[in-house]
Amino acid sequence: MKLAIVTAYPPSKITLTEYAYHLVKHFRQHQEVTELILLTDVSAGQADVYFKEQGCYIRVIQCWKFNNYFNVLSIAKTLKKVKADSVLYNLQFMKFGDKKIPAALGLFSPWISKCMKISTVVLLHNIMETVDLSSAGFTNNKLKKKVYTAIGEVLTRIVLKADVVAVTISKYAEILRQKYDSTNCVLIPHGTFEIPEEPSYELSEGPLKVMTFGKFGTYKKVEILIEAVEKVRAQTSREIELVIAGTDNPNTKGYLELVQKRYTHVPDITFTGYVQEEDVATIFSESAMVVFPYTSTTGSSGVLHQAGSYGKAVVMPDLGDLSILVKDEEYRGEFFEPENVNSLAKAIKKLVIDESHRTTIAKANYKAATALPMSVITKMYLETFEYIKQKEKESLPMVA
Repeated sequence: MKLAIVTAYPPSKITLTEYAYHLVKHFRQHQEVTELILLTDVSAGQADVYFKEQGCYIRVIQCWKFNNYFNVLSIAKTLKKVKADSVLYNLQFMKFGDKKIPAALGLFSPWISKCMKISTVVLLHNIMETVDLSSAGFTNNKLKKKVYTAIGEVLTRIVLKADVVAVTISKYAEILRQKYDSTNCVLIPHGTFEIPEEPSYELSEGPLKVMTFGKFGTYKKVEILIEAVEKVRAQTSREIELVIAGTDNPNTKGYLELVQKRYTHVPDITFTGYVQEEDVATIFSESAMVVFPYTSTTGSSGVLHQAGSYGKAVVMPDLGDLSILVKDEEYRGEFFEPENVNSLAKAIKKLVIDESHRTTIAKANYKAATALPMSVITKMYLETFEYIKQKEKESLPMVA
């Protein structure tokens, strides 16, 4: 199979690049895939496609641009040129832009590729019905929310014109089937990027590192975490270092810089900035726990799966997709009330002072993460493409 993947890809700073990296890493190890063709955004730097593991040939073609009105045409033209057998779209609703029109137009691409007789699967990381438009930085205006919701419903129907739409959370599949009468949506879990050997769960001497990881400023706010850590420091004798790993959300540029200035009086806070792929393991391994200072959720959490793969306890709000993941995939954590500093401090403190409890959660999360490695997830996508091809064969007219 000559498989094309339409996605942003490292070193691009557009969303879902890390997920794409691990998809590629594991797709190329399947014998069914003879060539991988990455249709990526135009970005500076060379694509990171050099893996230690053996695998098929990878070709990278930069053929679309963020906020470009003609991405749907350039992607279709490239797919025709490379003669791909199948194409996987690694998408969320703002994948092709943060401006309304180019973002919307880009989502027509899966429908176009299906019309071109290319087996088309969309991996849709979020759906509009579960996104808090205020927290995610779209709008607080009630009228605009109704407009965004209506547009989102239209675009969802457009995306559903692909052969198959895969979602990572059971609730998403349920909504698409019930609200949109979809018969072509499937649940394929998020999966875990890397499965290191089971850690010892013993931490090195020195301050206890409380870490958060992601793109901050919209529904991920670090102020509550800083203030909660201050409270825990005042209530315990344990030295605590706070590590804020990541960058601004593209919609809130300058956010972390303002936070740094506001909390210059708080000691032992490390702002790492962008974390290179090769440094991710170190960031997680050195941490005692991973905290999710979210006010809402917008999809399955890659950070939760990473925390599990490195055997880490987590502190998270009991809301939205995080709650579903805990039920669906058996992750565990200490929970807090969203936007409540005292509640967050209480949850962090419990893991700081109770090492046994922290270790129990960490072990449960490692077990949950190892149940769904990316090798299994990519195999599920290949089986989906095979299903599409078999269905196409069955629909062909009989030849006398």
